[in-house]
Amino acid sequence: MTPMPIAAMTAVSALGIGRAAHLDGLRARRGGLSPNDFDPMVGGWIGRVAAVEAHRLPAGLARFDCRNNRLADLALRADGFADAVAAACSRHGAHRIGLVVGTSTSGVEAAEEAYRRIGPDGLLPRDFDFAGTQDLASLADFLRMALGLRGPASVISTACASSARCFMDGTRLIDSGLCDAVVVGGADSLCRMTLHGFAALELIAPGPTRPCDALRDGISVGEAAGFALLERDAPGAAIALLGWGASSDAHHMSHPHPEGAGAIRAMSEALDRAGLSPGAVDWVKLHGTGTRANDAMEDRAVHAIFGDAVPVSSTKGWTGHTLGACGILETVMIGECISEGLIAGCLGVGEVDPDFRSRVIIANQASALRHVVTNSFGFGGVNCSLVLGRA
Repeated sequence: MTPMPIAAMTAVSALGIGRAAHLDGLRARRGGLSPNDFDPMVGGWIGRVAAVEAHRLPAGLARFDCRNNRLADLALRADGFADAVAAACSRHGAHRIGLVVGTSTSGVEAAEEAYRRIGPDGLLPRDFDFAGTQDLASLADFLRMALGLRGPASVISTACASSARCFMDGTRLIDSGLCDAVVVGGADSLCRMTLHGFAALELIAPGPTRPCDALRDGISVGEAAGFALLERDAPGAAIALLGWGASSDAHHMSHPHPEGAGAIRAMSEALDRAGLSPGAVDWVKLHGTGTRANDAMEDRAVHAIFGDAVPVSSTKGWTGHTLGACGILETVMIGECISEGLIAGCLGVGEVDPDFRSRVIIANQASALRHVVTNSFGFGGVNCSLVLGRA
């Protein structure tokens, strides 16, 4: 494929607001996880964005007020991202700017609060706005109005691969001639449904998550939002999307294919589309959730393609698993690492699982990064791999 320049990027997570906060955390090996103080108290550690509670949406967008959209608004206001989109609108016209964003739970926390206020009549409170908050379309509606966009808009909800897959659809909109630029990314916020759900699956680690560790014992749930502006003729773009691949395991609702068949296919397609051999990749950023099954499967899949020649690591030790937002968040972090010449080794790992055969690194390394593969996998067997590099 023809490389797709990324004109602007931004992210907010437990590491902070904006790209610089994320690079600082990676360089200093300072994670953003903390003991779970979010309702419900199901134990474990979480990646919480402290600023989201106090943040308020602009008055004209008050109907969209929920934790998820506030998180998205925090990201829009960082790194000059909204200004970059406005400049693209001036160059091409707002009707030529598309929007493709991902989320797994949208503003379901607003519905959870509404259910707590059900009256004696059994009805939800009158001020609960389903379309403005919980509906999956809420995120796109809010962003379209906040940014003044008039081009095609859609929301992808493919679990933890959601915001990674947005890069694929955004590129297609531009390549088809329907758009001159597309805002991609997504948001996923803490809520009771995900915390209870992962607790019921016994997947929440009692301490900070430790992807690839011999004693890893689960995930830390986090929240994040992030966006990227894809633009074919982007002025001054430093990073580009070079390839993408996607597949479905068709194996199990919540368990990955044990041999990583779908993951292998997604990575292979992404490399083929980028026109690269495995030897041209300098870092594989793992999905790396910290669960026994995911990390073992991903190690087998990565080793099948890259052997033990390429450094591999996960960044979820810094931010937690931000679910549908992990694809965009980790793309933004990779963009900073490419610019900085940094491979971020897994955080908090004492000993790499001795059964792993890929080259897992647990300390930061300086490296002139040419090409990076990033994986995002989701429940339902959804797999998405992106190849990133300098524009």
